Amino acid sequence: MKNKLLLLITFLTLITTAHASKKDDIVATVNGSKITKSVFLQTYRQNMMFVGSTMVTRDKVINDLINRELGIQKAKKEKLSSNPLVKRKMEDILYHAQISKDLEHSLKKIKVSDDDVKQYYKSHPEYRTAHILLRLPIDPKVKEEKLALEQALKLYAMLKNSPDRFAELANKYAQTAAAKNGGDVGFQPAVNLAPEYFKAIRGKKPGYISPPVRTQFGFHIIKLMAIRNFKDIALQRYKKVVYDQKRDKILAKYFADMRSKAKIKIHRDKLK
Repeated sequence: MKNKLLLLITFLTLITTAHASKKDDIVATVNGSKITKSVFLQTYRQNMMFVGSTMVTRDKVINDLINRELGIQKAKKEKLSSNPLVKRKMEDILYHAQISKDLEHSLKKIKVSDDDVKQYYKSHPEYRTAHILLRLPIDPKVKEEKLALEQALKLYAMLKNSPDRFAELANKYAQTAAAKNGGDVGFQPAVNLAPEYFKAIRGKKPGYISPPVRTQFGFHIIKLMAIRNFKDIALQRYKKVVYDQKRDKILAKYFADMRSKAKIKIHRDKLK
């Protein structure tokens, strides 16, 4: 089974879509293992599609294939496929390959128009914000979270009385690289912001300062500085965002169908 998985990975990494002819010439052998002309030509054509640091030649491609084969042979000899990290990566490849196989047709049908982007942008405008972040570890202790919140509330109280001090307080207290810029992180698409962060400023007007907002990073006090007009956005970038949303809907339905036919039990008490 392990050897079959390793061979599948070899196949997927090459992304070989061409079918070998009945008589497939051998262009090289490596410790008895054959490299066929069809694999060589497919790899050569793929290399010719991209610019790299070295010139693409047939000698370079065959030497790369030989090196690859030597690496695979050594991995098999050392039974690397049984290594937990390698097994995880192999499973990732199988996971993505299965999705690609099942959904390739559906994903190719996705279309994104300018109107789609306009509709999305109405509810997800691009904001320029500054923030004061009081960081917390991934799994903070109760005391750590309490102290950070108390500090954030003190700063917020100061800003309610003196909102013009935001940059000064950010420079002094913010635990981010943007602190030296008064906490200013510039214009950011909604997808670049933590969901709680975006929700706190959504629909607000420039000048608004939020109370402390908890995200995965810690407590933020956010100042909304400006809202970018639709005509000034990077349209192609947003088309990718909308494409990803449409793709995610297809994926959600795909997995919902699979889950409905599977026997799944979650031990939620073990998740804590």
